Amino acid sequence: MSTTDDSFSVPQDPINMPCPGLKERWWHIMDTWKVGIIPLPLFLLAGVLIAIDCLGGKLPADIVVMVATLAFFGFACGEFGKRLPVVGKLGAAAICATFIPSAMVYYGLLPDVVVESTTKFYKSTNILYLYICCIIVGSIMSMNRTVLIQGFLRIFFPMLCGEIVGMIVGMGVGLALGMEPFQIFFFIILPIIAGGVGEGAIPLSIGYATLLHMDQGVALGRVLPMVMLGGLTAIIISGCLNQLGKRYPHLTGEGQLMPNRANADTTSSQPVVSGKTDVTAIASGALLAVLLYMIGMLGHKLIGLPAPVGMLFIAVLVKLCNGASPRLLEGSQVVYRFFQTSVTYPILFAVGVAITPWQELVNAFTISNLLVIVSTVSALVATGFFVGKKIGMHPIDVAIVSCCQSGQGGTGDVAILTAGNRMSLMPFAQIATRIGGAINVSVSLLILGNFFV
Repeated sequence: MSTTDDSFSVPQDPINMPCPGLKERWWHIMDTWKVGIIPLPLFLLAGVLIAIDCLGGKLPADIVVMVATLAFFGFACGEFGKRLPVVGKLGAAAICATFIPSAMVYYGLLPDVVVESTTKFYKSTNILYLYICCIIVGSIMSMNRTVLIQGFLRIFFPMLCGEIVGMIVGMGVGLALGMEPFQIFFFIILPIIAGGVGEGAIPLSIGYATLLHMDQGVALGRVLPMVMLGGLTAIIISGCLNQLGKRYPHLTGEGQLMPNRANADTTSSQPVVSGKTDVTAIASGALLAVLLYMIGMLGHKLIGLPAPVGMLFIAVLVKLCNGASPRLLEGSQVVYRFFQTSVTYPILFAVGVAITPWQELVNAFTISNLLVIVSTVSALVATGFFVGKKIGMHPIDVAIVSCCQSGQGGTGDVAILTAGNRMSLMPFAQIATRIGGAINVSVSLLILGNFFV
């Protein structure tokens, strides 16, 4: 007979157990019924308050009201995407959080005051850059130093191979469909790998306007839909890669590019969130991210390097030189996790409302365009997968970074990494988007100006 305490416990009669009171039931609803991260009662309250403001004809664009507004709509769209059958597991949450708001704006389903306030808030605050800098700095500070060095040194080779193969495959498919080579490369393939909208599509449209003697608005109208469709394809592929990683765990590092053997001797240097992180450490971690971004802005003024990239390099330098204490590293990691879980879908909603033109996306939905775009992005990602595996990296994580080569800049990186559940890869995604895109645009415009005009 067992002599443990469990053998002497007296089971309670479920019939005579006390029923939970009203207070306990209310707490149960608050803690278990949620839309995204928002308890259902608070979600409903936010909806009522927003509706009252909308009926009054004015929704303030200040940060207090916008936090509630973006959270309400962003998590609603994200939750809808998560609950879709089949595609809910393939990145539909990020797609819905971005493109449902865009469609609602176009079809007039979103109140004008919400559209106006969201657009004003997004464009006046540059909140996307606050999000990106906290994600980049937090993810870098939580990385192992050895993995960080090896990852940055090795990631460029799969990226380069992916772009070359993607261009070749895209050109081949386009030629097979009877499209003109000039049109295929400069107006479909190049916009896909140009680095997004601000760093890719707009500089391309300016270059085309100068070199091809066309109106910049016309050039942008032809380029922008390809950027968006390429980003949409990358989001879907990233979601599929995430599911592939769940089925074949040996192919993924769950956000780490290098295998565990690379950091077996330095695991102790990793900051681990204890759950008791001091509030001042969290505040210091957030301030560190902001200050590093300000240094990146200064670098942009001096040498023209994009501020997120400059910030990325400075953050890596701080990490490699042990410039941040373990307490500060832990604070940065908490900030990173907060933004990852709480700010992603609100940011994607704002992006969908403010800078995602639905009609241009729809206009680009032709069979020939789609075939070229899907084949280009698929070949780019597949090449990253196999090359990454060949050189000893986690192939799924490398492939998700490769997806970011065809994303919509910083916003595309957020959506792609959210769909792939690999937000810790943001530093490498920024390299793929910013540096890779800048090189592609510069070299291609140089070739266009010297050989085709």
